[in-house]
Amino acid sequence: MENQIVFAAKAAASVSKVLYTGKVHVTGGREGAAKSSDGRLDINLSSPGTSGQGTNPEQLFAAGWSACFLGAIQINASTLKIKLPVETSVDTEVDLATGDEGYALQARLQVNLPGLSQDDAASVVQAAHQTCPYSKATKGNINVEITVAI
Repeated sequence: MENQIVFAAKAAASVSKVLYTGKVHVTGGREGAAKSSDGRLDINLSSPGTSGQGTNPEQLFAAGWSACFLGAIQINASTLKIKLPVETSVDTEVDLATGDEGYALQARLQVNLPGLSQDDAASVVQAAHQTCPYSKATKGNINVEITVAI
């Protein structure tokens, strides 16, 4: 592209190897559509609370964070030699909110580890929150509450 403007922000952590790049093209904003470069994601978007039939960025973010956080739980449980219950799951709520600085997000993660001891549940969830890329990306940027049901 000949005429382009680049805005970049460097993170405190350095990246030594890119493992995967998700590529998505969005048109129409909150009332538009999103399609990934590989065609696996092809969805309509609609604003929360409207009659539109599409999903919204908050639902997509909640789904991505839940999947990533559950993956981090699984990896950390394996490292800690903790057997996870088959019913292990994560339910995430992401709020679109407003405040003194304009629009903001906040999130609540409900981690379900039925039958696990309190110590084991705390260990894997704390480790997951330290290693999950979504948790790292939001640390100190949004309000996050994690609840663990055992």
